[in-house]
Amino acid sequence: MLTDAQIAELRTHFPILRDKTYLYNCSQGALSDAVEEGMRAFATSWRTSSAPWDDWMGVYESLRAQFARLINASPDEVAILASASAGINPIANALQFDERPGVVMGEYEFPTMGHIWLAQQARGARVQFLDGVGYAIPTERYEQAIGRSTRIVPLTHVSFVTGHRSDVPAIARIAHANGALVFLDGYQDCGTRPIDVKALDADFYVTGTLKYLLGPPGLAFLYVRRELIETLSPTMTSWFSQREIFAFDPKHLDLAPTARRFENGAPVIPSIYLARPALDLLSTIGLENVAAQIERLTQAFLAGAARLGIAAKTPATSVGPLVVLRSHDPAAALAGLTARGIVVSTRRDGVRFAFHVYNTLADVETALAALATVRDFMVRA
Repeated sequence: MLTDAQIAELRTHFPILRDKTYLYNCSQGALSDAVEEGMRAFATSWRTSSAPWDDWMGVYESLRAQFARLINASPDEVAILASASAGINPIANALQFDERPGVVMGEYEFPTMGHIWLAQQARGARVQFLDGVGYAIPTERYEQAIGRSTRIVPLTHVSFVTGHRSDVPAIARIAHANGALVFLDGYQDCGTRPIDVKALDADFYVTGTLKYLLGPPGLAFLYVRRELIETLSPTMTSWFSQREIFAFDPKHLDLAPTARRFENGAPVIPSIYLARPALDLLSTIGLENVAAQIERLTQAFLAGAARLGIAAKTPATSVGPLVVLRSHDPAAALAGLTARGIVVSTRRDGVRFAFHVYNTLADVETALAALATVRDFMVRA
């Protein structure tokens, strides 16, 4: 675990922390000076290079390898995209639903996941949403619903609306025992603890840089298990999806034998330049240290919310990063917290407090003190 002195030093690299209690990480990570330097590096490369795209392709491939190491994958299993939607869509588009039409997912998935699979109903998919119990989807619900007609199980690692963590290995075992695939959405988790897609046994994994990876919007990653890549031929394609990107042959479709076949066009180079130093920063800190700090803060905050008598959607045993407290007037609660310098977000009837490694127990106490002033807008436990 990092010492308080180490965290204090880390905080100096995030300017917004000087003025705000920043608990908005589930929507957008705080901007660091390292990422600001990435902006300048991109501008310099554009301004000074005699062949910028040659330089940019090297940076693009370097980021692919960097992210692959982060999740224990190989670079040829990783596609670089502009959004999570751009990662889910080509997989959904490439699957067939004739013999196995079933799509089984919980009701607490992010809308992107729900909408994309619902759109496949026009191609024969049959989507089943599992009802939650106490703001979670019990693993038993998946066991009851997944069968030999199930094609794929979309699954959130941490729910954006409840903060609940799914038991991914257990659900993957159920899915694979029935011949179904697992598509894991790690957007609300990646960057908060070590991730090993092999140990999780995910077939597909999607995430992006703008939340806990501390990077910019406009950049996402898709992992596809190596054995599946060449069995899937998306009809949503582009020139960057081809085996030879710079062949410039419009009459020949030759998809790359790697996960690059799922990419949707030229990469977003500015975002790539900003993301690299963000991933470097997290690697330097160590994701084990990130996880330990987040657990410390989440447990302290949940205990404090309980003392205030405020109902939580997030389990009391949660180790983070997202805590969702119930509110009967979330807009009013948000306004009150914002007025006191607490940066949080709302979804549905929940106020979301999202912790990262640069947050402190002092932030927790400040947030709890502000929460006490808006208690009338919160649901009592």
